[in-house]
Amino acid sequence: MLQKLYIQNYVLIDEVTIQFSHQLNIITGETGAGKSVLMGALNLILGERADTAVLINPEKKCVIEGVFLTENNQVVSAFLKENELDIEASLLIRREIAPNGKSRAFINDTPVSLQQLKTLGNLLVDLHQQFDTLDLAKADFQRQVIDALAQQNVPVKKYQSVYKAWKSALQELASLQQQKADFEKEADYNQFLLDELTMLQLAPNELENLDQELKLLSNSEGIKATLTNIVYPLIENEQPIVQQLKQMLQQLQAYHSMHPEIPAIIERLNAAHIELKDIATEIDHINQHILFDAERIAEIEERLAAGYKLLKKHNVQTTEALISIHQQLCEQLEKVLVIDDTIEQLIIKAASLKQEATELANAISAERKKQIQPFEQKVNRLLHQVGMPNARMKVNIEAIALLEYGIDNIEFLFDANQTNRFEPVKKVASGGELSRLMLCIKSLIAQYIDLPTLIFDEIDTGISGEAAKQVGQIMKNLSANRQIICITHQPQMAGKADAHFFVYKENIHNTTKTNIRLLSREERVMAIAQMLGGEKPGAAALETAKEMMHL
Repeated sequence: MLQKLYIQNYVLIDEVTIQFSHQLNIITGETGAGKSVLMGALNLILGERADTAVLINPEKKCVIEGVFLTENNQVVSAFLKENELDIEASLLIRREIAPNGKSRAFINDTPVSLQQLKTLGNLLVDLHQQFDTLDLAKADFQRQVIDALAQQNVPVKKYQSVYKAWKSALQELASLQQQKADFEKEADYNQFLLDELTMLQLAPNELENLDQELKLLSNSEGIKATLTNIVYPLIENEQPIVQQLKQMLQQLQAYHSMHPEIPAIIERLNAAHIELKDIATEIDHINQHILFDAERIAEIEERLAAGYKLLKKHNVQTTEALISIHQQLCEQLEKVLVIDDTIEQLIIKAASLKQEATELANAISAERKKQIQPFEQKVNRLLHQVGMPNARMKVNIEAIALLEYGIDNIEFLFDANQTNRFEPVKKVASGGELSRLMLCIKSLIAQYIDLPTLIFDEIDTGISGEAAKQVGQIMKNLSANRQIICITHQPQMAGKADAHFFVYKENIHNTTKTNIRLLSREERVMAIAQMLGGEKPGAAALETAKEMMHL
């Protein structure tokens, strides 16, 4: 609900604040007084584009603010949450246009894009202006109207859940079938690769270990010669180094106590003797176990050749990579063994979901069709009441394949002049006709759909008398549960107002300004009487005005 609208420095408005009623708000005034200026200002906070031409004072910025009460509005709360905006019971929307042409938009004092503002505006306000392309021409709205009357919102949600599960199953099935087809294309080659790897039966790090072993075997003669050359002077020649060290220790031992540093030297020589003796023993052990084995070399070279060939084929560097590829190929083969079973299960699941969705869609369609004739009759009766006696609306419903909202294509058709040629409403209805048609429809569905604030700009074009009275009565009834703001020239409609605002021009310092004020009861009587009888209404006009206001 639009609680307050603040306008500053916009076209002919210097500054004005409007406090709206939560029911029926009527705005009247002389032609050219600036009523459309209010709609222009409201459009700005609903996301329309603007330029500096709207600034009455080019040196000051233009500010438009709207305060909306959105408590318990789940759709608005979801939008705010999705866009990480503060959720409060009172929603402040502000639009600023600077003298340099820069425009900024805010929601609860947080800067937002124009698109975000427009999206939120559509959730808050349903604005009907002359020659607008209305929601009435949109297929989604037409379906929502029928579903609301048939009270099918809950069944439709259940259907959508099943429908989405069915579509998901179909997508999964298509994916598996494609996987199977792709695998079958390469099945023989993959099996060949797997057989190669399986035949080789590589152990972890085997190729790396074999490479190291081959280097050792290939250099075994040189290694043995070198080790022999090292161990011989240590322990095997006529005067081995180890034996010489032992003799040195024995000679030095006689002087152990005669010099303070000799014991340390003896200890170090003893350690060197022990270490060299140990080294000689280890070298001799290694030497004895290194053997040149031509047969083993040939065996290793053959296995490494097979391994290197697979490394190159699979473009990898290590044994572990080949083992990983072997595992992947095994898994692929295992998958293909069970993929047929999975596909069969999905085919059964998809068929079951489609059957369930079809049954739900048929039930929804049946309930929709029950509402068509009563809906047409009620709308056509209301059209006659609101000054369109020759106009008729017809609902065309055609069967289609399963889609997100069922099996029905719903379209509203319109004949303005009893020609029996019904065409889509957007093609044949004028702006005023569309507005009145929308009013009739929304009056029928208001108790079923959470409508936003409804704003009608001169919906009364081309009507007067009883038709205007009926439009006003429909609005009055509709406003019992929904806020309505209506700009009108008709006294019959103005008489139904819960809040009557008067737009007027005034000359201040030789400058024409537009202003608006809420009329008191007495002022309302006079304003309506002037709409009936001119600037100086007579007693009869005053009495008629009171009668219209039910005073």
